[in-house]
Amino acid sequence: MFTDTHCHLTDDYCSGDELDNVIARAHDAGVMRLICATADPNDILPSIKIAESHDNIFVTTGIHPEYAGINPHEYLTESVLTNPRVVGIGEIGLDYHERDDNRDAQIKLFEEQLEIARKYDMPVAIHTRDAEQDTAAILTGVRGVMHCFTSNWELAKTMLDRGFFFSASGILTFKNANEIRETFAKIPNDKIVIETDSPYCAPVPHRGKTCEPFMVCETARVLAQIKNLQIDELETILEQNTLNLYPKIKQ
Repeated sequence: MFTDTHCHLTDDYCSGDELDNVIARAHDAGVMRLICATADPNDILPSIKIAESHDNIFVTTGIHPEYAGINPHEYLTESVLTNPRVVGIGEIGLDYHERDDNRDAQIKLFEEQLEIARKYDMPVAIHTRDAEQDTAAILTGVRGVMHCFTSNWELAKTMLDRGFFFSASGILTFKNANEIRETFAKIPNDKIVIETDSPYCAPVPHRGKTCEPFMVCETARVLAQIKNLQIDELETILEQNTLNLYPKIKQ
């Protein structure tokens, strides 16, 4: 089986009865576990509610840098972080691509959430875009995954030295993603997981469509080619890596 280690299940494509259809399509494709990540703080409790209703869904709770300026302690409470369905904190990080006039506020939110992760000894799922230098400088004393990793090999080396995992998304399948594929070829097999980041980044041959968790299989096929592995070999590796990244799943 495969795990989609980062998908957003509170977005419009999962509204109403459609969530059950999304989960069913994933199941039919062999994607048997989903990890629902939050970005909007108001999605944290709805995501937990979804996970509590489905044995194969877990949650990472975090606040995206676009919400810089809010107090994360109001949302990442003890009752949230000790919930058995919550396995990590994310997605959190820095994004200077969309906006860089509030860097101090983004860094403050990032650092506050990292401190919460240290307090609760939880892995983090990191979003970084056009902010590699600050991300590397701040991201110490925690473990976790570089979500939807598309940054350079220099950042990859730095974070490998800190024990981080790297998540391949549908971007890995894009025609112009040669540099990303080369980076993932270098990353050790035991430090890779996969994700869709649905509803974003639909892989080839689904580009232009709303991304769903079942599409993570396309990323897996390309990753297997890059790593010179049979798909079943990769499946076994990814499953162990996912459990190593998020050990609370096994509890």
